[in-house]
Amino acid sequence: MRALVHNPDAPHGLCLGQAPDPVPRDDQVLVQVRAISFNLGELKNLAAHPPGHVSGWDAAGIVVKAAADGSGPPAGARVVTFGWTGGWAELRAVDTSELAVVPDSIDLGPASALPVAGVSALQALRGLGPVLGRRVLVTGASGGVGRYAVQLAARAGAHVIAAVGSPERGIGLTGLGAAEVVVGLDNVSEPVHGVIDNVGGPQLSDAVTLLADGGVIQWIGQASDQPTVLDARQRAGHRSWRLESFAVAAPFGPDLAVLVDLLAKGEIDPQVGWRGPWERASEAAHALLSRQVQGKVVLDVTEEHLVSCA
Repeated sequence: MRALVHNPDAPHGLCLGQAPDPVPRDDQVLVQVRAISFNLGELKNLAAHPPGHVSGWDAAGIVVKAAADGSGPPAGARVVTFGWTGGWAELRAVDTSELAVVPDSIDLGPASALPVAGVSALQALRGLGPVLGRRVLVTGASGGVGRYAVQLAARAGAHVIAAVGSPERGIGLTGLGAAEVVVGLDNVSEPVHGVIDNVGGPQLSDAVTLLADGGVIQWIGQASDQPTVLDARQRAGHRSWRLESFAVAAPFGPDLAVLVDLLAKGEIDPQVGWRGPWERASEAAHALLSRQVQGKVVLDVTEEHLVSCA
């Protein structure tokens, strides 16, 4: 089968080549992949894999072989899938607990952008506890996780403050439900109940000082690539607060079903900022890694000619 394989000599380590067809276990379906979505983490981690490895967390497509144990959807079902590997290929074997059925009304391209970013935002928001009527800060709000977090927090009734790196990165966030869009945190003067942090570094340190008593930070990402230093400033006063290192929890299936339902109802938007055929994978990776994309990157798995890795 064709797949985006790791080639250390190719731009961003990606090359459209050949890989063995996957062999599903009894509790897995075999999916013909129609669309994939890139995530920063998997792109940054490519060098940790051997040449020829097929990475890929997020993919959507059509079930071509149902699970032998009778679990999961039948052949012909449209699905969005998650796995820690193997998504960047024409065929994917995926656990039936790690997928959700996608109705015909939904384009599989945007659906492929749901798993890691959408489920991470959903689970992190739950980690803040009830947010109705409370102030919630989302840092790195222009990225994939951030845009989902803004939408889901606003939908849950929070007063959402979306923090971005530049005015241009904040465009469109009020339309997603942000009550305030700020560049950095200098203009956030009132305490917040919760923080969904995608940036880390000094900004995470500053976010701690904004927490109200009993406040919670869900620390998801480290987009700043800088260390976070906490000192006596963060312990001043009589506040109690929690800083939790967030890790998304599997299985994804139930949460994917929630997100697919919201997408079908028009209550969330995957915010696809770049879409093209997977022959342009290196271009897409460059755009995402260099912060040129607001939201998600989606690649359509085409049936065009194979581009050699040689």
